[in-house]
Amino acid sequence: MTLTSTTPASATASATSPESQALHALVMHQLDEDQAQEVVSIPLAGISSIADHMVIASGRSSRHVAAMAEKIVTRIKQEGLGLPRLEGLPTADWVLIDAGDVIVHLFRPEVRSFYNLERMWGGESLNAPAAAPTPH
Repeated sequence: MTLTSTTPASATASATSPESQALHALVMHQLDEDQAQEVVSIPLAGISSIADHMVIASGRSSRHVAAMAEKIVTRIKQEGLGLPRLEGLPTADWVLIDAGDVIVHLFRPEVRSFYNLERMWGGESLNAPAAAPTPH
């Protein structure tokens, strides 16, 4: 698993509740266990009121995306960390898990590159090579 975060963990940890941190840790651990690809965690605390963290990851296929989503939802419920809502499971091209303080987007690689959520939320600079300076 490749993990990218847009801010230092210490800055994020102080801005979120212990429950939010536990939920985020569970999601990240489960994605690692399920061999998610290109995992990016974007801290949203203080930036947006929708959640404290947004996690974006890819699966190798629709079946892999669906399996990861189902496992994350099951683990969140088992640990008593909420009742997450799940969208997009039937096709599993893009599955959204709304777990309250943590929102998880799981994609097939080609769908992820089309929507490019990292760029929208400011995480694109971590995944893209530095641009060459333009001549004047």
